[in-house]
Amino acid sequence: MKWLIRIVAFFAISGVALFTFAYFNTDIPDPNEYVNSQATIIQYSSGDEIGRIGAQNRTIIPLAKIPLDLRHAVLAAEDKSFYSQGAFNPIAILRGAINTAIGRGLQGGSTITQQYAKTAFLTADRTIQRKIRELIIAIKLENQLSKDEIFENYLNSIYFGRGAYGVETGSQVYFGKSVDQLTIPQAAVLASILRSPGYYDPDFREGNRERLEARYKYTLANMVDEGWLSKEDEAKFIEKLPEIRPRISTGQLAGNKGHLIEAVRKELNNLGFPDEELMVGGLVVRTTLEKEAQTAAEAAVFRQAPKDAPADLHIGLVSIRPGTGEIVAMFGGKDYLERQLNDATQAITQAGSTFKPFALIAALEQGISLQTVWNGDGPKIFDDFIGRPYEVSNYGNKSFGDVTLLAASASSINTVYVPLGIKVGVDKVIDAARRAGIPDSVVMFPSPSVVLGVSSPRVIDVANSFATFAANGVRAKPILIKEVLGSNKGLLYQSRIETEQVFDEAVMADLNYALGEVVRAGTASSALRGFGRPAAGKTGTSQQNASAWFTGYTPQLATSIAFFRDDATQSLNGIGGLTSVTGGSFPARIWNAYMKVALRGEPKLDFAAPSYIGGTEQLPIPNPIPTIAPLDAAKWCVTADLEGAMKDLKEFCKKALKKYPEAALP
Repeated sequence: MKWLIRIVAFFAISGVALFTFAYFNTDIPDPNEYVNSQATIIQYSSGDEIGRIGAQNRTIIPLAKIPLDLRHAVLAAEDKSFYSQGAFNPIAILRGAINTAIGRGLQGGSTITQQYAKTAFLTADRTIQRKIRELIIAIKLENQLSKDEIFENYLNSIYFGRGAYGVETGSQVYFGKSVDQLTIPQAAVLASILRSPGYYDPDFREGNRERLEARYKYTLANMVDEGWLSKEDEAKFIEKLPEIRPRISTGQLAGNKGHLIEAVRKELNNLGFPDEELMVGGLVVRTTLEKEAQTAAEAAVFRQAPKDAPADLHIGLVSIRPGTGEIVAMFGGKDYLERQLNDATQAITQAGSTFKPFALIAALEQGISLQTVWNGDGPKIFDDFIGRPYEVSNYGNKSFGDVTLLAASASSINTVYVPLGIKVGVDKVIDAARRAGIPDSVVMFPSPSVVLGVSSPRVIDVANSFATFAANGVRAKPILIKEVLGSNKGLLYQSRIETEQVFDEAVMADLNYALGEVVRAGTASSALRGFGRPAAGKTGTSQQNASAWFTGYTPQLATSIAFFRDDATQSLNGIGGLTSVTGGSFPARIWNAYMKVALRGEPKLDFAAPSYIGGTEQLPIPNPIPTIAPLDAAKWCVTADLEGAMKDLKEFCKKALKKYPEAALP
């Protein structure tokens, strides 16, 4: 007996000594550092939420704003004696140890303080060592914080499943409302789920609803026992569970939203906010994205894009506010979880004829008029500047005869624009592109082919360049983030509009007039169907139809859309049942559908009248001119203003005959 007493005493003293040693050698971080870490909230310009960046989807609220009914429900479900007992319950621990010893698995009767210690500072490992550390930390927490502080931190850190941490976010994901709007049954459901969300969330797996119903009844019964709920209310509430929102299984990064969140994250990194801060800093980020425009962009892509398209068909869209650079909408891809490369801001593809406006700007700056006449026949052979022949043909191998530069712009005639680029100097074409907004990262070789868009920009580069046209030559730096607020709502960052006048307004007036012809009666006439306001733009189709662009704008908004595939040698032809996929097909249709909604409520603004750089001796010839194929002329007749066209044509003929009377001789 003496030896037994000695052995027990030895182990008891040793245990106390080891526990004391562990207590003084176990450090815990600031208890508030963890619980006050929050996800970074990303918002539309209106303040509506887009999504979050952070390890945990959590919103911190003080205990005073958490309804008493919810607090009572949690205490009833998890630890009725929380306010009257210490950091741990020895009897519950002994009961758990016995259950573990007889083979029921490692169990324990954790108090709320222990649960908070485990949640905030420890891993979920079910080991004896982790349990001992949990006890030590729980004791230390009880010595550092009041019961109310521990309970508040617990309620703001406990996991509710569905990616939600804390009662406020749990309330949102299960019931779509804030905690201060919860009914007693809803509060009891939340309290019942938090013990093990995977075991009680009714949408998680089969059998969970039955388990939740039993747990819910248990919670209500304990509330009655503690005097927090009347028997009459229990009888009324116990009949059935309140309606619970269905589980969203796709995650917050699914779809295009993932591209938006990732683009914002990268921009925040560039502004000096590292990922470490974004994950736990509780920042609020107000973007330039406009909710209605963003919704319209995604709807336009999904409704107007070709059905049954190949899996590697990519669509990028960026919409920018001219004069400010604010990005109001972006489509980076149909599902971020499948493809993380943003098709609007990262992917590149050949621009095709989207680059022709840069050659037109260089020409106008040198006094070359829109009314100058060029020969649009093809194919033609040019010198590629390194002694090799460079053959150029028009789309569909068409020949157009003699045409004005205005008509060549509307019909996107290659055999006019290549010699135009050579005449003005390809270095001037490249310079115009750079000034407009094509960054140095986009390689442009000084050869005649640069006019035809062999370079591969991003969609955002082209959108910003055309926004410069819409702003009468004012280039603005693209902006995605308006402001960043800290967790205390203090202003940490505010964007500044950076602009520069890079083109003369007279040049822009003629350019906008020419690009207006593209949508009025040219290659992108489909973009104006039912549009009802002045617009301008340019189609772009690369060699072998490997990419297709349409970039259009009004004075208020510039939007670029590109179609392309993984392999730049693969053609788009045949997709969507079209023999030939061009910028005037699907891209123009998407632009039309999006812009109608995005500009809803905006005034109808006109571009500045053309300046007629180089003189007005010759008036613009209605496009297409009679020398082109009869079918195309017939198509033009469907969309053209025939009465106005005839008036212009008669005026042109009158002036032409006055200058060349011999044309009327027999």
